[in-house]
Amino acid sequence: MANDYPLRPPPPLLDNACALFLDVDGTLIEFADDPEAVTLLPEVREAIGRISDRLDGAVALISGRPLAQLDRLFAPLHLPAAGLHGHQVRGMGGDTHAVDGRTATDSDTSEWLHAVHQQAMRFAHGHPGVLVEDKGRSLALHWRGAPHAANEVRAFAERHIGGNTGYRLQPGDHVVEFIPEGSDKGRAIRQLMQQLPFRGRIPVFLGDDLTDEYGFDAANTLHGWSVLVGEREPSAAVFALPRVRDVHRWLQENAD
Repeated sequence: MANDYPLRPPPPLLDNACALFLDVDGTLIEFADDPEAVTLLPEVREAIGRISDRLDGAVALISGRPLAQLDRLFAPLHLPAAGLHGHQVRGMGGDTHAVDGRTATDSDTSEWLHAVHQQAMRFAHGHPGVLVEDKGRSLALHWRGAPHAANEVRAFAERHIGGNTGYRLQPGDHVVEFIPEGSDKGRAIRQLMQQLPFRGRIPVFLGDDLTDEYGFDAANTLHGWSVLVGEREPSAAVFALPRVRDVHRWLQENAD
């Protein structure tokens, strides 16, 4: 998936034929040890709102966070969004569905995942700094606060995913997640691109992490723009912005 020429130019400014898809953590906000302990700068929220107005609502959030968290973080904006790496997808009409077609709620879970959650909590108790994040239909283990425990966290996850056909592991920046099979950000972008106001537009996706490679592939396949935040290699992204603050500046330029 990597480009032959990893030195990527910055993305051009959006035109009115674009549809904008935005990852959140590592793209719009800096990472934190506790994912709940973050805020979105008001001027960034306002810029996104102005861009949404300009693009007739064709702006969506594509995140590993549950939709309920996204709505709290971006309030009073209430945007189309994909949560839990695309397991939850909400279009312009407001209806939220899971990738299997059922109504998706944050309380949706399985007995298997509940058991893994309990074992993960015991594991984290013995590894100070490791954070277990219950997302309802997915479960994340963060080690940003305990970098020395990275290998042990990964080993825990590998042990507990074995034999389960309904979930897969999704590695990320200082995190590994148990997420439902069939859920990824690229699939969410493709699903939203079939709906108004996104249909017929040029998809533009900004993301930073391994989880965003699915979105980059989708944007490229749909003849859109893929924008990497940072310098991670390899990546399928065609354009790049170096840091979160450069994303903020680019959004402000597009909102003016």
